[in-house]
Amino acid sequence: MEFGIFSQMHVPPGEDEHSRFLREVDVAIAVDAVGFKYDWAPEHHFLDNYSHQPAPEVFLSFVAARAPRLHVGHAIVNITAPVNHPARVAERIATLDHLTEGRVEFGTGRGSSSAEWGGFAIPNADATKALWRESIEQIPRMWRDEPYSYEGTSFRMPERNVLPKPFSKPNPPMWVACSSPATFTQAGEMGLGALCFVNGTLEDVKPLIAAYKDAVARCRNPVGGFVNDNIAVTSQMFCLEDGDEARHLFSKAKTGKFLEYFFRWLDSVPRPAGLPRTGPVTIPEPTPEMLAQRTKAGGYMIGAPDELAASIQRYQDLGVDQLIYAPLTMVMDQKDVLRSIETFGKHVLPRFDRDPVHRTTRLREAALAQAA
Repeated sequence: MEFGIFSQMHVPPGEDEHSRFLREVDVAIAVDAVGFKYDWAPEHHFLDNYSHQPAPEVFLSFVAARAPRLHVGHAIVNITAPVNHPARVAERIATLDHLTEGRVEFGTGRGSSSAEWGGFAIPNADATKALWRESIEQIPRMWRDEPYSYEGTSFRMPERNVLPKPFSKPNPPMWVACSSPATFTQAGEMGLGALCFVNGTLEDVKPLIAAYKDAVARCRNPVGGFVNDNIAVTSQMFCLEDGDEARHLFSKAKTGKFLEYFFRWLDSVPRPAGLPRTGPVTIPEPTPEMLAQRTKAGGYMIGAPDELAASIQRYQDLGVDQLIYAPLTMVMDQKDVLRSIETFGKHVLPRFDRDPVHRTTRLREAALAQAA
């Protein structure tokens, strides 16, 4: 099991963007120091308060220079042509791959918000499916073919050599955001890593993990240069040696309000049972008792090291390869956030991850060796 963080750039009312960016960077430096392996950043546009992170490649390059062991991951780049021309995506990813000497994780997606796709004149969510599929198939070609040309539906390119080519051979690890059952199967069939963005318990994600692992085992023709057999699941984490203190502090973190922003803006993501299917939601802040129950059920990991280790073990037993904790910054005192990271790194992480090499690197290098 490996561990990552999610640099959401959540900006609550009354706080400023500059200080929030610096908080995210401080967290990335802290997790790098204790053995986390990944920092993931989304790409979002126009989503007030929820996420002010429209240029993840800029943010991640800054993080990579200050956290030398972290792999910096896009979770995701919106690769639909109206939002980001595929050639520009290929150029930016390859450039960052060189500057980090192979520490880039290329997560892709098509957006989850009508505010976003509507802002770029995409008519609806269904239209983004074909746009994503076309781009995900063409970007690896741009990295290989000299020269490259294409006559497609959403974009066209005359003969050009798209430069630079990636530092990582055959290409950086490729992923896709997944939320519905069909997307997990599709990710596996295409040999892509699955970034699981599902708000639910361990039982909710169990069949999705199984669907992905079954599909990826059958993949023989990955869309990228190798099969990235990886599923990463997002969760909330706050770890202190005193579990009661951890739950008390986290109950004040306004996670309910954050989830209200989540469901307000990401209106194409399936909602858990008990919430209205559309429209605004009101989510109460969790009590310490609720947090203890949710940690036992999976989905939240709030408490003492042994409590978190028990929850992590259940995910590992199901075949999860990475847990991504997000967003660690919330509205908590940064000193407590950093104390939690230190506690987790000292008492929990070493129980599960003692391999200094990233799983994606091992998969990529194994594929190269097999092809040689």
